[in-house]
Amino acid sequence: MTAKNKTVQRNLMNVRSDGQQRIGYFGPAGTFTEQALLTQQDLAVCQLVAYRTVPDVLDAVDSGEVDRGLVPIENSIEGTVNFTQDALVFDHSLLIQREIVLDIEHCLVARPGVLMSEISSVLSIPVATAQCHAFLRNKFPQIEIRVANSTAEAAQIVAGSSSEKFAAVAPRAAAKLYGLEVLASDIADHQGNQTRFVLVGNGVIPRATGHDRTAFVVFQRADEPGSLISILQEFAARRINLSQLLSRPTKRGGLGDYCFIIYADGHIEDELMADALRDLHAKQGDVKFLGSYPASGEHAHSAREHADTRWREADDWMTELRSRIAR
Repeated sequence: MTAKNKTVQRNLMNVRSDGQQRIGYFGPAGTFTEQALLTQQDLAVCQLVAYRTVPDVLDAVDSGEVDRGLVPIENSIEGTVNFTQDALVFDHSLLIQREIVLDIEHCLVARPGVLMSEISSVLSIPVATAQCHAFLRNKFPQIEIRVANSTAEAAQIVAGSSSEKFAAVAPRAAAKLYGLEVLASDIADHQGNQTRFVLVGNGVIPRATGHDRTAFVVFQRADEPGSLISILQEFAARRINLSQLLSRPTKRGGLGDYCFIIYADGHIEDELMADALRDLHAKQGDVKFLGSYPASGEHAHSAREHADTRWREADDWMTELRSRIAR
């Protein structure tokens, strides 16, 4: 940690003498990220600090400016939010503390009195306009799509502009907050639109709850046939379910140099998960741990419990065999 960061942390310790934590989030006020944050009772009572971009949130957590930060990482329509995932893998050493899944409703919003036929351009973050691509193409085939840093910032810009007849793809809450009218609701191309957010912090790993997820990155020792299978076999042999598997360029070399980002059901407090990661660390080029944390939603535990029982039985069997070794 740099001297500057240490100074920031000392100053914040004085500011937080009342024990209230500061939580950074991808803002401004009115974003889906803020909505996800407010669904968590223990986080909603903290001091909430909005940042303009996801990297700004992560930098603030790194420096100690805030205690933890909430950022979007996956959408059910568009998939992984790559700029968040890559930042956690390559630019920071933060650990995921929790995940939150939020139902997403995109709305087309504009200043009061503006008609859809009068709209000259639509603003939003690219991830949001991509989720509403069919609606925008059908309703406004020739319209200009402008980029904002977030859905709520798009609503802010529309609300503050009186010279042009803009619209924004934004949350209903942002429309209310900035005094806009909803011209069309639920405009995403597919039903069941959801976004997964992750709460990140420094150092601490939450205790196992019995319904957890572990995230990590595997860097291959060599790009060769069977390298991915050798990674997956570590989990298949232990009956550990993988909820997500991504490949991303390592940014260290040329084309074809990839690492694997894996989200697995379970916690490193579970011996089976710990054993799998131990083997990967010994056999692969490198393993970066991204966190073990409570998973969102309901989950069936029977397969996991069965595997745990079988492992404990096997471990007892091996312990008994080793006890017979001559001393």
